[in-house]
Amino acid sequence: MSRVSNTLIGFLNLLTLLVSIPIIGGGLWMAKSTATCESFLQRPLMIVGFVILLVSLAGFIGACFHVVWALWMYLAVMLFLIAALLAVTVFGFVVVGPGGGVDVPGRVYKEYHLQSYSPWLRKRIENPNYWMTVKSCILGSKTCSKIVMWTPADYWTRNLSPIQSGCCKPPSACDYQAPMMTQDPDCYKWNNDPNLLCYDCDSCKAGVLEDVRRDWHRLSILNIIMVLLLILIYFVGCCAYQNAKRVDGYNSYEARMYKARPKWNFY
Repeated sequence: MSRVSNTLIGFLNLLTLLVSIPIIGGGLWMAKSTATCESFLQRPLMIVGFVILLVSLAGFIGACFHVVWALWMYLAVMLFLIAALLAVTVFGFVVVGPGGGVDVPGRVYKEYHLQSYSPWLRKRIENPNYWMTVKSCILGSKTCSKIVMWTPADYWTRNLSPIQSGCCKPPSACDYQAPMMTQDPDCYKWNNDPNLLCYDCDSCKAGVLEDVRRDWHRLSILNIIMVLLLILIYFVGCCAYQNAKRVDGYNSYEARMYKARPKWNFY
């Protein structure tokens, strides 16, 4: 059992070590990409990649070479990773739970309202400095230019992404013949200038939050899978740690017995 646990944990940590490399590469690519609007995901992605790399390396060395201190450090950090991932997963479900789009009669796409999202997300997106960065990012991604040639019939039959729905057109309920007081404030933030459009509308911010919400839901599912995998590796690591301690204790015992063994050489 001890040999199996060492081999298994060595293989699992070699696998996670290799997986950490594209995670770090993805974080570096996101940091340099001008089309990435969710900038706050870059740093956590790189940190997780580096931590997995170091932890996997320590576990691999400890399991393969019976290094007790490396396995002890590996198990301590692994326990911290499990707790951190659980906390992030719970936080993600609580924060991104509210939200979602509202059906528009006769249209395929949905529209999004800022007040539908959690206060934590709204506070972040309403920060002027953060929103300026996101707005520049949306402009650089040419998201709205993809629908600039659409005809009115296309808006009835084709779907829109949350950002396109909120940032690239005025709300569907806008009636510019009606008095201003009865209109959604976003109706009067709309501008035909390609550099303005509805980028300062609350609906645009809501569209960005909907994208974040969907990404966080995917991330939460991935976190659950990673937590289950880390728990499995942790239990296998405990077996390898106990085995390494026995090997280390046996070697120490052999060394003491060798020193205490009498020599019967009379010549």
